[in-house]
Amino acid sequence: MGTGERDGGAVHHVILEGREHLSVSGVEEVESFDENTIVMETSQGTLVVSGQGLHIEKLSLDGGDLKVEGTIDTLSYEESRRERGGLFSRLLG
Repeated sequence: MGTGERDGGAVHHVILEGREHLSVSGVEEVESFDENTIVMETSQGTLVVSGQGLHIEKLSLDGGDLKVEGTIDTLSYEESRRERGGLFSRLLG
């Protein structure tokens, strides 16, 4: 577990550039998103991004990479929400 992995998940990194460009790796699922909030399940737990004018610039679930643009106000981790099922599992299931 010394490489940043948890329970065999992908390595998780968060890079915030000037509050306007966010890159996240280790993304396993995007649960919900709108212009004010993006909720994603990562290898380190549920990450909630809040702000204004948020939009997903790039999403690669194969590689676990997500890029967000907009004004980012907060980043917070919550307990896992997996038991509810994510956005993609509801759309595809």
